[in-house]
Amino acid sequence: MHREEIGLTLEDAGEKLREIAERHGFNIAANFQTIWGHEKGSVYPGPHYRRAYCRLYRRNEAQLGFRKALPGEDASVESVLAPASVKRKLPDQLDIVRRALSSIREGTDDVDSEALCTRVIDAWSRRTTGSSTDGPVVVLVGGFAGSGKSEFAKFLGGLTNWPILDKDSLTRPLVDQLLVALGGVAHDRSSELYREEVRPFEYRCLMEAAWDNLDCGISTILDAPFISEFSQPDWMQRFQNRCRSKRVSVATIWVECDPESMREYIEFRGAARDTWKMEAWDEYISGLDLNMRPQGPHFVVDNRLGAAVALVDEARDVLSGGGL
Repeated sequence: MHREEIGLTLEDAGEKLREIAERHGFNIAANFQTIWGHEKGSVYPGPHYRRAYCRLYRRNEAQLGFRKALPGEDASVESVLAPASVKRKLPDQLDIVRRALSSIREGTDDVDSEALCTRVIDAWSRRTTGSSTDGPVVVLVGGFAGSGKSEFAKFLGGLTNWPILDKDSLTRPLVDQLLVALGGVAHDRSSELYREEVRPFEYRCLMEAAWDNLDCGISTILDAPFISEFSQPDWMQRFQNRCRSKRVSVATIWVECDPESMREYIEFRGAARDTWKMEAWDEYISGLDLNMRPQGPHFVVDNRLGAAVALVDEARDVLSGGGL
């Protein structure tokens, strides 16, 4: 219905979806046979296809019928009738950035989500001038595997131009070789050997790299699960104290997600380090505290059913000038 109302053939839709995929880094082929299968309902689209359809038709997943709506989420589907020759006006960039950042809410009473969003927007606004009067900020983005934390961290990095330190990108090759050298298996992230002998050094490398940036006055975003760290009041307090001594602001963000969406994301990315999770999913998910929140001041991003990432996609599209 949406495709025909804006005057697109299957081939046209495929071309537009491929343009969106290139702009956002989605992994889709978008040929007309696949699109037709999605429209008939014989094939259910994967995560990247769904995100691309949302950008193409300017609707969220609930409005397109891919999932139920979250509480308070708009799931109405009004007509999108418009001549194919008429280019739809993109939303205001500042408004769409604010909308995407609205996914961040206070997880505790002693943090201010509006202040954090203002800081991010100010950094985005100053990117071309390079002027800044604030000290550096360190943003810790944590969450369970497949929660969408990396997508959200990348969005914040793209807005602010703050460098992102991703734990896996920074340490994975060394961690895999260390596991093998210790008699373990590369890509293992579930054994006692990994947890006791390797993981502490993995996070130490991440944090040392962050301090190098912060000591130079460079705001930095850290992307890692942080499950053990966020659970320890002592660790969180020491980190806060060290940042305070260096006049560094701290924003701790927990990205929450539902188990079904996490499983889909993990299965879709097909990373070797997730093999055990997929083979023993029930055991893995039963070991997670899905009600976990970081100790101390923190923010929460609600990415259940991929809602927050969908807003991020929308904002990226508008900022890039993307349209049909």
